Amino acid sequence: MNEPFSERHGYSGPDAEITIREDAPENLRFAVVQIGYGAGKGWKWIREVVCGVLFEMPNSNNWSESNVRNEVLGLVADCPWFKVYDIAEAIWRELDPDFESQDRYREELNRFFREKGIGWKLEEHKGLVFRGHEGFASVTAKAVEVLALSDRSTAANEIREALADLSRRPDPDRTGAIQHAIAALEATARHITGQPKLNLGQLVNELNIPKPLDQAVEKLWGFGSQYGRHLREGEMPRDDEAELVVSVACAVCIFLVGRTS
Repeated sequence: MNEPFSERHGYSGPDAEITIREDAPENLRFAVVQIGYGAGKGWKWIREVVCGVLFEMPNSNNWSESNVRNEVLGLVADCPWFKVYDIAEAIWRELDPDFESQDRYREELNRFFREKGIGWKLEEHKGLVFRGHEGFASVTAKAVEVLALSDRSTAANEIREALADLSRRPDPDRTGAIQHAIAALEATARHITGQPKLNLGQLVNELNIPKPLDQAVEKLWGFGSQYGRHLREGEMPRDDEAELVVSVACAVCIFLVGRTS
């Protein structure tokens, strides 16, 4: 019986508010390697993975499990925050082809992220990617699905690129995410109106968006132009602002496709 009590009986609380992205607190540093140990590979195996990521030589004087464990914990405790996430991905990938252990590591680490308010998730075939609030994850996933199914692959790819930019480490590309989100909305608007040469600001009045919501879309385009393409020194958008633009752009794409299908 490998599942914990709460999972076997379906008990879970709400996800913690996301407060951590560009940091690796002590409990995360511990969890990354402890969950790996729980996969049954042993501390010497984990040390090889950790040393490989950090370009450190294993201490040949440490051979007992307890000493190797302390060595691993020390290395992970002292490394830069973004290297902790590299270690997590490396442990997960090195578990291949033991798919059961690999899936368990991914599930346990993602549960830790949700419970501790860490804005990342480990996705199958992708590695660590940006995790927004529940509504963000839902609307972005639905937008990609809706756009792809309606043969608007360009717009769908722009949403994927926006998510990839938010997932960059150690510094997310917030301006890139905003650019791609607005590009997805613009591509959708051009496809719907049949006017591929006009920008989103010029197309708003032809999209049949209820007033005064059409003004909100126009202002979203203006915000995207200011913070995505014509950024000035000292005006870097924040995580929550980039997340808001991506969310709203996705929601409007879904609305427009639904209106014309």
